Amino acid sequence: MQRLEVKIRLHNGSDIAMGPGKADLLAAIAQHGSISAAARALGMSYRRAWLLVETMNRSFREPLVSTLAGGKQGGGTRLTAPGEQVLQRYRALCAKAQAAVQDDAALLAELLAELPAC
Repeated sequence: MQRLEVKIRLHNGSDIAMGPGKADLLAAIAQHGSISAAARALGMSYRRAWLLVETMNRSFREPLVSTLAGGKQGGGTRLTAPGEQVLQRYRALCAKAQAAVQDDAALLAELLAELPAC
């Protein structure tokens, strides 16, 4: 049986301030401690990841991601307190939305055509 998923995007003007991909990027940054390692883990370019971070940082009142300059100890990247809060609240919102539409989504999924196996 196929499953329908709800994907929520939060817009700020013409920018997508938060969406599933940006949430995954924030989680990967928290896990790996750098934008480049997070990008590698997600299979995206560093440039793409950096542009997504820039969009998130300008879309919220406070930056979600903070970068640390390199040096003997090396650089790094971390989520700020607002970044951790936004990620947690976004994931909670998505879970609530998915639960709220579960029954209707299951009914719609039954109407989907079966895709041929690869």
